[in-house]
Amino acid sequence: MVLDLNVTVITSKHFIYNFCITYISVLISRNFIDNMERAIQQIAQTMERQLDLELEKLDALDSGDLEAIRQQRLNEMKQRAKQKQEWLANGHGEYTEIDGEKEFFTVCNKSENLVCHFYRHDSPRCRIFDMHLKILAKKHVETRFVKMDAEKAPFLTGRLKIRVIPTLALVKANKTKDFVVGFTDLGNRDDFSTEMLEWRIARSEVIEYSGDILTPPTEGKKKSVHIQSKKAIRGRQDSDSDLSD
Repeated sequence: MVLDLNVTVITSKHFIYNFCITYISVLISRNFIDNMERAIQQIAQTMERQLDLELEKLDALDSGDLEAIRQQRLNEMKQRAKQKQEWLANGHGEYTEIDGEKEFFTVCNKSENLVCHFYRHDSPRCRIFDMHLKILAKKHVETRFVKMDAEKAPFLTGRLKIRVIPTLALVKANKTKDFVVGFTDLGNRDDFSTEMLEWRIARSEVIEYSGDILTPPTEGKKKSVHIQSKKAIRGRQDSDSDLSD
């Protein structure tokens, strides 16, 4: 009889404990849901007020205001078209080779944004960069895309401390903002996408980019491509070249 009583007491305590836990959980859940509903309602009200303000601004515009906006937009389009013509006249829109260090500084003075590929003829990875940069040059006419034989530019490569080939120098307003050294920032793979290189260059603000600058584009599942170098560099094949060779 005593045993049964103890079991009953223990069972009752267990029931009361579970009941309390359940009750508290329900209160917490209700409180959380109430807070979420209030937060969502506040956000909706804020967005509604902002929309109302924009509509009020549009309603307040008269025909003269609308014409001024249209004229401003038209002027912006004309200015953009004029700027594009100037870019094309300065060699933008094409991926070209510059001959010597003197021409590099001339190009920098003429173009606000510049991507310069320092390459070597015996580097297969330089040809991979060539393929992508040709595409980007046509897409981003606001930026000049060029290449230079690193072995013909000892002063420039020394000044920029370029030791690995291929290297992209990213220049803005006559100042070197950044470097893309080899393929390390591109997933360290030979079959990276043009979009990946575009995103990496955009991080240095030398091209106009409409995507998410904080997140690299999704790389599809692709079979790795291994390119064998014709010439070993420091005893290794298919590696980034060192200019000190």
